[in-house]
Amino acid sequence: MTSYDVIVIGGGAAGLSAALTLSRTRWRVLVLDDGTPRNAPAAGVHNWLTRDGLPPAEIARIGRAEVIGYGGVVQDARVVSATADATGGFTVTTADGERRTGRALLVSTGLTDELPDLDGLAGHWGGAVFGCPFCHAWEHRDSRIGVLCTGPHDLVKAQLVTRWTDAVTLFLHTGPEPDDEQRAGFAARGITVVDGRVTGLESGGGSDGGSDGDRLTGVRLADGTVVPCDALAVSPPVRARAGFLDGLGLVPVAHPSGLGDHLPVDAMGATGVPGLYAAGNVTDPMATVPVAVAAGATAAAAITRDLLTADVTAAVAARHRHPDPAADQWSAGFWDAHYSTQEHLWSGNPNRWLVTDAAALEPGRALDAGCGEGGDAVWLAERGWQVTATDVSTVAVDRARAAATAAGVADRITLDVADLRTQQPPERAFDLVTAQYLHLPSALRRPAYARLAAAVTPGGTLLLVAHHPKDLDGPLRRPHDRDLFADEIELAADLDEAEWEVQAADARPHPVTHPDGYEVIAHDAVVRARRRG
Repeated sequence: MTSYDVIVIGGGAAGLSAALTLSRTRWRVLVLDDGTPRNAPAAGVHNWLTRDGLPPAEIARIGRAEVIGYGGVVQDARVVSATADATGGFTVTTADGERRTGRALLVSTGLTDELPDLDGLAGHWGGAVFGCPFCHAWEHRDSRIGVLCTGPHDLVKAQLVTRWTDAVTLFLHTGPEPDDEQRAGFAARGITVVDGRVTGLESGGGSDGGSDGDRLTGVRLADGTVVPCDALAVSPPVRARAGFLDGLGLVPVAHPSGLGDHLPVDAMGATGVPGLYAAGNVTDPMATVPVAVAAGATAAAAITRDLLTADVTAAVAARHRHPDPAADQWSAGFWDAHYSTQEHLWSGNPNRWLVTDAAALEPGRALDAGCGEGGDAVWLAERGWQVTATDVSTVAVDRARAAATAAGVADRITLDVADLRTQQPPERAFDLVTAQYLHLPSALRRPAYARLAAAVTPGGTLLLVAHHPKDLDGPLRRPHDRDLFADEIELAADLDEAEWEVQAADARPHPVTHPDGYEVIAHDAVVRARRRG
């Protein structure tokens, strides 16, 4: 089962906005989207500065690409359930039976519009029939616009529509009877009020973008009267798409506007369930796309606060378990504690560039600096090398000793605890000196590598391998400190050409499995040099 820091359910404006912010904050983010956006029928999204008029599908395409560009994962899937798990996070299950876990959950699944059951209305939805005048009345300006009254809010909507046209008709339909003051207001603004129920819409030639391909021409009443109309504003009830949250005890409630239901949240998007957030139309039926984008970013900031708080708490607890105040991330105390967290940190296999670059060398004396659990030292010994293997961690050295014994090469490997930051190996004593992924800040790395280079005998080989800094901004979540990473040019720069023949200085790509289970390309800086005789 794949785990993430945050799972975002719903890949609309709010969800992708949150995922973008979270991905840029370097959290592991998964977006699950079922491909049924509420605004799919609309030709364009409006009132979004610099994005006005872009089709919803294009906005989704751009948003997905941006999230993926920062290392987020976007998958097409419909979530059918969400439950709390034993770790304090969440498990979500999709319609295909796949399960994913996340430390936090953001719901941005939007709403479903329950359109009035009127003949011909659904075919014009998103075109001549619209809900939000701010979003779509401009496209019908100076035409004959009707307002279908189903509640008190539509009496106000009729006045609002006069901002775009002088030809407004209010169809009272099933809505409340206007009082005298309201009727006076309609008369003063030139709004025609039509009594009686509406039974359907009439269409004629031309096209308004509706799926039936015909232009809206009128609204038909129960008595057969047809009132000319070019567009119709409606206020369909909305239902929050949140049934999959039943297992968390979170159910939608009526929205104060009377337009339908929603998931109640606080100002930052938090629900009543710790770690569960919601943003966009699922929380606010009246939120436009820009408002949903802002709500997603706001929720992402709150989620980051929660996750960081949890991480700090865990770090403090870990420090109490390993209370050595002098331990830093390059010290024996740090690495002993780190190795102690798992039975094995590494695979036990030799590093790939040692295999490719040392396989053809004539066996002799080798120094494996930073040997870890002994995979490289064992490989060298099995090929006839007499190996000295060192590491700052006693736990690692003990494991390397056990690996050498298990492989039957203990007599060919000398194991020592050594701190390469301060200790000098014997000078000019080794035919091969190899250091794999020894990441120190440059102030410590350069003198440490100089000491290793001094340990190579004339005619011997120095092999340095490190994670490449070009991966710092990729999906692999390297420690975000450029000073810990040296590229191949930097690694080779300190080797005097009069003394060293640099045989390889490469940025080598290779496939690795991301912690979340999919394959990505990583890069290593590799320098192989021969000491001149």
